[in-house]
Parts: sequence; structure tokens; C-alpha cells
Amino acid sequence: MRIGTYQLDNPVILAPMAGVTDLPFRRLCRELGAGLTVSEMLSSNPQVWDTKKSRDRMAHADEPGIRAVQIAGAEPELMAAAARHNVENGAQIIDINMGCPAKKVNKKLAGSALLQYPDLVEEIIKAVVNAVDVPVTLKFRTGWNPENRNGVDIAKLAEQLGIQSLAVHGRTRACMYKGDAEYDTIRAIKAAVRIPVVANGDITSPEKAKQVLDYTGADAIMIGRGAQGNPWLFREIAHYLATGEQLAPPSIDEVREVVLRHVANLHTHYGEFSGVRIARKHVGWYLQQQQPASAFRREFVGIEHADEQIETLTKFFATVN
Repeated sequence: MRIGTYQLDNPVILAPMAGVTDLPFRRLCRELGAGLTVSEMLSSNPQVWDTKKSRDRMAHADEPGIRAVQIAGAEPELMAAAARHNVENGAQIIDINMGCPAKKVNKKLAGSALLQYPDLVEEIIKAVVNAVDVPVTLKFRTGWNPENRNGVDIAKLAEQLGIQSLAVHGRTRACMYKGDAEYDTIRAIKAAVRIPVVANGDITSPEKAKQVLDYTGADAIMIGRGAQGNPWLFREIAHYLATGEQLAPPSIDEVREVVLRHVANLHTHYGEFSGVRIARKHVGWYLQQQQPASAFRREFVGIEHADEQIETLTKFFATVN
């Protein structure tokens, strides 16, 4: 799959997720087989660009592969400025967020709230596409609610305005993350446009990835929550799509090495105070499949120091067969 001038290594993409797809996690997912990784959502409000949180999110130092950055907002001029700012800081692809269902985002008319206002969608896309010389992509949902699934219309509009690729989550905003994702709308969008379409929603196994690609005709799949605690999913899906064969799951030795390295990288990236706190949720996700992990996760949440996190994890894995 190509996005503008960029050729992806494979059709398996890490979805942008606020508080999750930071630089340490993007690097890890890329290493473990993701064909493209997309940054956390970045606000178009210039007043927050110089905060530590935004600087951490905008970090691209030594990032492997194509650098794709997602921006969010509701004002065309600010979205254009955000696109330019991120390109100046290393972004090679700009992704527009029209899919986030969070209330604090939607109350500002950003994220999936924009799907209610096609005229504003048009203004934002025009402004961003005209602001930068890199490919611009769009991530959105199938509509605002099940009674107003306008995903096909939004997709056609986006293609006409110069969007290079579409990623579609198979739920409306009203659905949030409840129920099952539906792929009929994604299939209809793929049939309606000529630009690449990426299918997103409830893809948690190689078999499901192939099923969704076959049904929708999409050019790639995007993994979000399924990658939390399971970055190996990217290589498993890519291998299955290429060969039809299942890869063996990671050994406990590999799980230990990846978890410890990821946690250490979080400490380095954020500093001890924030790194320790961010590591807690990732460790919780990693260990959900481990039988004794429930009690251990409760213990781990109480740890306040980076060295102690590493030491405690090392001891835990020594007890796991």
C-alpha cells in the first residue's frame, strides 16, 4: 500500500491512540512488524505546543520508518498551522482526526463530532491539504450515530479534496467502543473511492485481519486496542497475510525482554515520575494473559520508583514458566 510517495512495508498499521502510541511504543511496534505507526493525537491549539506533554508527543528522534502525525481540532486555520508545525518538526504524513469519540474532544466540535458538519469537514481538509507538501490522510468513523452513517459521503468528499488515504473505524460516535464493529460501511467506502482505505475496529487476530480485508476489499488494516500489551500482533498478522501460516506466539523469554525494555524506554523518555506512571498501564496490558498477574498488577501499581519497577518485573518473570 502507498500513501502518496510512501510505500508501506506491509498493510498492518498501528492506530493513533492518545496516551498509548508515544515514541517508545511506536518504535516497539515498528520493530515487531507494523508497516506504519501513527502518533498520538496532537492538539491544533498552539498554546499547548510548548508544554512538556505536547513536546513528548511530538518527539520523533531516531524514529524508524515513516513518521505519521495525527492532529485534532475544529478550526481550519489552526489545523493548517498545526500541520505546518508538525511537518517542520519531522512529520512526513499528516493525519486528520475525525474519529475520536471522547466527550472532552467532541464538546469542542473536534474528533468525530465533525462528522455532523460536512461543510466544516470540507474547510478543515482544504486548509490542511493546502498548508503542507506532505500526504494528508483522514481517520474517521462511519458517522455520528447509526441513524446518520454518512461515512461514504465523507470519504468521497475527502478524496475530492486531496486526501491520500482513509482509515475508517467501523463504529459511529454514538457507539463509542460498544458492541461489534461493522464492516459494511467500510466495504461501501472502499467501493466508492479510488484512494487507499484502511479498515479499523476489533481486529485482534491474524484470522480476523484476513477476514476483514477479504470482506471489505480494504488495502490495509489498522490495529488499536488489540496491540495494547500485544505488539507481537503486527508480525503475526503480517506473516499470516503473506504466507497463510501462523507464527508461534512469543516465548516467555521474549515477552520478558520486550516488557523490560519497553518499561526502561518509558522511564528514559518521560523521566522517572511520569515514566513510572505510564509504565503501569502498559505492564497491566502485557500481563493480562499471565495467570498470577492479577495480584501482581495490584502490587505493581503501588511502585513509585523506576529501579524498583525493573527489579520487581525481573523477579516476576523469573517465576513464570
